[in-house]
Formats: sequence, C-alpha cells, structure tokens
Amino acid sequence: MTTASTPRGDIRDASADPFRERSGCRRALSRQILGARFRFESASEALLQQVEAAYGGLPPHRLPTAVPEFRVELRLSPPRLSPGGGEPPPVQTQAGAGWICGVMDASNYVMLAPAQQRALVVASADMLERPYHLRYELIEFAVFTLATRGQGLVPLHGACVGRRGRGVLLLGASGSGKSTLALLALLQGLDFLAEDAVFVQPHAMLATGVANYLHVQADALRFVDAAGARRWIGEAPVIRRRSGMEKFEADLRRGPGRLAAAPLELVGAVLVSARPAANATALLSAVRAADVAARLSADQPYASGQPGWPCFAQRMMAMGVHELRRGKHPRDGVAALRELLGDG
Repeated sequence: MTTASTPRGDIRDASADPFRERSGCRRALSRQILGARFRFESASEALLQQVEAAYGGLPPHRLPTAVPEFRVELRLSPPRLSPGGGEPPPVQTQAGAGWICGVMDASNYVMLAPAQQRALVVASADMLERPYHLRYELIEFAVFTLATRGQGLVPLHGACVGRRGRGVLLLGASGSGKSTLALLALLQGLDFLAEDAVFVQPHAMLATGVANYLHVQADALRFVDAAGARRWIGEAPVIRRRSGMEKFEADLRRGPGRLAAAPLELVGAVLVSARPAANATALLSAVRAADVAARLSADQPYASGQPGWPCFAQRMMAMGVHELRRGKHPRDGVAALRELLGDG
C-alpha cells in the first residue's frame, strides 16, 4: 500500500474499492477560517500541505454567531494521462438535489453538500504542480462556498482595509487599482483584511476575509519606496490568471504590515475608479443615495443575488458609498481612506 507521504497519496486499487469509500489512513487538519471551523481530512500529505499553504498562520476571525464546523475531504486521484503543458480547463459549475458541483475535468472536481456542511475535493496528482489553480479553483471553491452558505455571508469581489476595528470596502472593476491601493494601505500602517474576496455578515456589517496572499502586477513596484517591501514582492512567485495577466503572489504572512486580527466593522465602501481626478486634492466624491443600490448591484452581480444582499445594500446606503478617482500617487488614495476611517 502506498503511504500518505508519497505523491500518490490516497490512490488505491479501483477494483477492490470502485467508489473510493475506503480511503485508507487519514490525517486531519483544523483551521479557523472566515469565522468558521474547518476540518480537512486526507490520506495525502501533499494535499494537506496545500491547505496549510492557503490557511496556516491566519488570524482566527470570530463572528458574533455560533461557530459552525465544516468538514472537507481531499482525495488525490491518479495523474491525468494527457494533462498538457497549459493551464487546466476552467471550472464549470452545477447545482441540484442539494448539491453544488464545480468540475474542472473528470479527475479534478468539487462536490458540496451545504446542508450537511461537508465537501469533497478531488485533485489529480499532476495538479500538485499547479498549486495556484489547485488552491484557488478547487480547495477555495469548497471553503468559500461552505462558509458563505453556512453562515449567511455576503461574498464580495473586492478588498478591505481598516484601522482600530473599523473597515472600508474597496470595490470596482478589475484593473481599477484595488490591489495597488490595498498594498499601499498595508505599507502605510492600515490593517489588511483581504485583497480579492471579502465576506460580510450583513446584520452586524462585519467583514472577514483570508489575508494569505497579495496579487499585484510588476508595475505596482514603482510605488513602493521601502527596499524591504520591494524585495518581498519582487522575490515572490509569479502566477498567471485566467485572463492572461501575470501577477506577483506575495505571502502576506511573511511580509510587512499588519493583518486584521479580527473582523472589521464596516463604515462604508469605496468604488475605486481608474479615471484620474479632476482635482488632485478631492479624490473622493459621494455617490448619490438614489444611485447606490444600482451601482453596488452592477459591481457585484453574484453577491446581489444572495439572500443577505437586501440587508447589506440597505445598511450600506445608510453608511454611504463613495467613488475614489485616481490621484498622482496611490498614497493619495490611502489618505482619502484614512479620512473615511476617521484616522486622520
């Protein structure tokens, strides 16, 4: 029998166990993520190492609700016969009969049963050579979906930074500069919550996230003055997004700055724009209250269809939403965020 420490992990004789119900000796790994307790089980040490790379060393956020426990089983399947040299196929999603499925191909897929708080992640051995896709499109698919459905969170595509327990959402289209703004906010002393995905408990308006990696393009380095911070980013691995864009993947747990130790209480949202400001001293402008709902829905098409959206949108309209135009330097945008946070 193959041991759990080998790359083959839990690959077993299909004729003796056609449905893979006897996966052999498993090891469990528990982590506090997005306010919930996740128990990862696998006979593959290599897959558990990917879990640790994604979620080890994160601040253990707690939300003001009972802490649910989700169980995620990870299985390593045989290498694909012809994996090819390019990126794997994109994940296709389906739902029905109480299940949510994300299928990359016949050897790489995710099956979730939100009502039972459980998920199965299956990955082929060759996917271990593509850790970015394995983490973000398979493991993260399971974690984010279970946490969102199981706790009634509103999942947002955006970033969040804060100070003294208060936070501001950074929303806007891809390429608007959210990641660069979040990076400069981190380097200038604001607490960093998340860069790409933020999850909000709508009744308390508490935001949580996974502050593991920061993804920035090479041109963002020109805004970083500190030699240590430039080295931290410049020596990070480079990942290639599905769009073809290449970015540094810098580990926030090994870099400068502070990660938000607890969920942040939101005080507002900023729609980050790539358009330059007409007045360099007035980058922020309030979005008209009558336009807030439409602007938020257009920016967050998936989140706007979730059960918690009406409460979130109503609370956000009361708080206020601003548009942030681009200044001469991202640090000018950080100064505007400090104003919203009352951290002058």
